[in-house]
Amino acid sequence: MLLSFSVKIFGQQFSQYNTGSLYDSFENPSQKAFITDSSRQFSSNFLVPNFNANFFITGNAQATLKGRAFNNSYNNSALLINQGKYNHVNTNLNAYLVMFKMFSSLNGDVELGFAAQTKMEGKGVFTDESIALLNGAGSFPANGYSDIFNNNFYFQSYHQISFTYKEKINKQFSFGAKLSALLGIQYEELKVNHSQVAFNKPDDSAIIGLNGVYYTSYIPGHLTPRDYLPSFRNPGAAISLGGTFRTEDSFFIQGNIKDLGFIHWSSRSHAGAFNDISTVKGLSTRGREDSVYNGVSRIIHGNAVQTSFTTPIDGRAELSVHKKFWLDDDKNFRYLPTLIASKELFYPGFTGALVNPFQYKKYTLTLTTTYDDLKLFNLGAQFMMQTPNFEFFIGSDKVAQTGSLLSAQLNKSSTQAYTNSAFTGADIFLGFSLKFGPVIEHPMNASTIPTGEKGFLGRLWGRLFKTNE
Repeated sequence: MLLSFSVKIFGQQFSQYNTGSLYDSFENPSQKAFITDSSRQFSSNFLVPNFNANFFITGNAQATLKGRAFNNSYNNSALLINQGKYNHVNTNLNAYLVMFKMFSSLNGDVELGFAAQTKMEGKGVFTDESIALLNGAGSFPANGYSDIFNNNFYFQSYHQISFTYKEKINKQFSFGAKLSALLGIQYEELKVNHSQVAFNKPDDSAIIGLNGVYYTSYIPGHLTPRDYLPSFRNPGAAISLGGTFRTEDSFFIQGNIKDLGFIHWSSRSHAGAFNDISTVKGLSTRGREDSVYNGVSRIIHGNAVQTSFTTPIDGRAELSVHKKFWLDDDKNFRYLPTLIASKELFYPGFTGALVNPFQYKKYTLTLTTTYDDLKLFNLGAQFMMQTPNFEFFIGSDKVAQTGSLLSAQLNKSSTQAYTNSAFTGADIFLGFSLKFGPVIEHPMNASTIPTGEKGFLGRLWGRLFKTNE
């Protein structure tokens, strides 16, 4: 497979940091979701999906792929042959289908939660030549090349069932944990170490040779709807830990280890090294894409054996700092800048973000800027309406790129010319939750909810450090 997986959706969402939303509290486990004397005791999304979906592509292949997607045609003029040029792809989806959280102890400031979500994640690199071949042999002046199809990618999807615990241990420190069971849906990984191609242009064919390794969690063929249902065939587990510390000058420092976990793919899976050749015919015909796909598929599946294997999920370590500023005496206008550093645990990805929420009463407009290790700059925006018992948000962390792709889709025509930019991508996120039940009250006027005792961690802290906080 030169580029055998479809670009689905990728991204890391920062605009919800420190909003105190239900979504924020599940993503950052030390974050609170309730406000004493204002919020009601229970919070849920009532089966309205809260999701973040995003993808991006970099490199010379952007214009070619946009032309193929919107005009059903290829323009290979920007692709460079035999010059070692690569394109990066990142994809991800994070969709919470069920979210429920309760405030269980006022004295200990304890929150308990349950969530069910579905995630997809993947990334890869592919060469200019891999895309050029899908349009035939016309872009290849020579008859033979080596190592021009050395691509690699991985993609996995899974369900995640989680329980969360958050406790304010003392006036300065809060701790949270998220324990998750993972139910794998699909895994696919390809790494081509060496490649060769010999074109026979009079015969409209090519012989392709590939050497590498391939993993897949399912029997070759299309997935059926039944394959997406939760099952214990591919089990896994993950943990997220978070802590928030308030300094004496009211800076909040938050650290998170997110989704440190693994999935064990069942013995129905296939894996194997490949080192073979395949003849691809009809490179100038309408069926050339299928011919290339089928030829490459024969190679990578040729020596695959049925076996199980274990893979990590895309965990992250994050550190952030924020401070609250009131911009008027009546405390109607608030500014809460947050600086975030995010590092992938098992991959080289690193992102820095500056989140700028401007709040007027129950309305918040957030501007987010990010910069990553691929030297990509993003500008995002979010609108949020939030009260102590209701919240709705919508936005994009890639505003310009999302708008550009939407415009291309709405205004596509056979004469449209597409160009390359720093990257092509799109992003959208949306969420909703509602609180219900009795109002959480302070001990002096608590008439409906027992105040409870300190949480387990608070009691342990008190015994260790001899404090009654």
